[in-house]
Amino acid sequence: MTPRARFLLPFLLGCLPAAAVPVPVGAARIDITPQLPIRLTGYPNRATEATNVAAPLSARALALGGDEGDGPVVLVVAEVLGVSEAFTAGVLADLQARRPLPRERFALAVTHQHNGPAIAGTAPFLFSRDLPADELARIDAYTAFLRQRLVEVALAALAARRPAELGWARGRAGFAVNRRRVVDGRHVGYTDQPGGVVDHDLPILRAAGAEGADRGVRALLLNYACHCTTLKGGDNFVHPDWAGDAAQRLEAAHPGAVALVAIGCGADADPQPRGLPEVARHGATIAAEVGRLLAGPLRPLGAVTAARFQRLELPLARAVSRAELEARLTQPPITAYPARQFLAELDAGRPLPVAVGYPVQAWRFGGELAMVFLGGEVVADYALRLKRELGADRVWVNAYANAVPCYIPSRRILAEGGYEAERAMEFYGLPTRLADDVEERVIGAVHALVR
Repeated sequence: MTPRARFLLPFLLGCLPAAAVPVPVGAARIDITPQLPIRLTGYPNRATEATNVAAPLSARALALGGDEGDGPVVLVVAEVLGVSEAFTAGVLADLQARRPLPRERFALAVTHQHNGPAIAGTAPFLFSRDLPADELARIDAYTAFLRQRLVEVALAALAARRPAELGWARGRAGFAVNRRRVVDGRHVGYTDQPGGVVDHDLPILRAAGAEGADRGVRALLLNYACHCTTLKGGDNFVHPDWAGDAAQRLEAAHPGAVALVAIGCGADADPQPRGLPEVARHGATIAAEVGRLLAGPLRPLGAVTAARFQRLELPLARAVSRAELEARLTQPPITAYPARQFLAELDAGRPLPVAVGYPVQAWRFGGELAMVFLGGEVVADYALRLKRELGADRVWVNAYANAVPCYIPSRRILAEGGYEAERAMEFYGLPTRLADDVEERVIGAVHALVR
């Protein structure tokens, strides 16, 4: 064998399609519906706590791989708006107290639905006012309850592992619509923009039993890049929105299966049309496309062969002076309230944030697929660029994963300005926008992790 052949052989072997070799797979589902009353999050205009559960909330877990070698990977998807880096670290620490699981082999994603309970440490200034002590106590109690339940569902998925065959495919759904109106290169409104930048891909991962009567669908993981905002700010009741509806439909269609619905890079996309009846419409759209994909050929996958994790520090664009914060006090509450909190921090001798901690994670299934997990509210440009650069049939990008510290705008959106670039930062407790090179930092980290 020539030196060149010896060099190329490992790469070529890594790019061969994975054989349909059974992989230990476990999945579990657990109820995370809050006790009422509780303050819902996602929209700042709700005046009171919610007192009605229109549909329950769930968390689901998927465990892939056996205990040999590097061990399994575990993904948990929870039907809540977001979690902090500290919350995810707490869930992992509780899980590690029960069984070894390296950081890079655990991922926690959320559906970012806007009709679920507030979580302590997430979007702290969303309500633009101090909440009463009793409401804060109920939020803290739910946060502790959620942490416990996520550990339980992860352990249940690990305990449920048995051989399954993995396969994946990529479909499409069209109800995500870009919501940024841009005129002459500047953001001028928050309205639907059919034909705007959006990612309509719908990848699915199916785990099916490998033997005899156990050959049915055991677990599904799917992803779609769209906000869970079918319901609106006036809908002050607990509901998992289209992602939860889709999961329930798929589980009904495949009795005994667990369906995890993750969210892609859809921070600048809303579902259309919107309203309570449309939740079922969008859920049915997702379920129908998944059904179509399951009826066709799937590309086989083996086990996860590499898992990597990196925490970035994304710098903010600039320092914000006390004088600028004091000038913001004359603005409406969504600006004045954060300014007061920032000034209180300075008065207490504590510096304002200058960067955002940001998790980037990747799992590689041989040479067939790289599954990426990005933190925050990531806009469509990121997934579209990664698919161009790494191959649309070889990369799957999840957002809202491991932490939701803020929006993650692209260079294009930072240049255009507007909500995703600027205004939303205050809701997340940050005094200004991210630096212009955020896209290059994140994309560069992904390339390094999947290389």
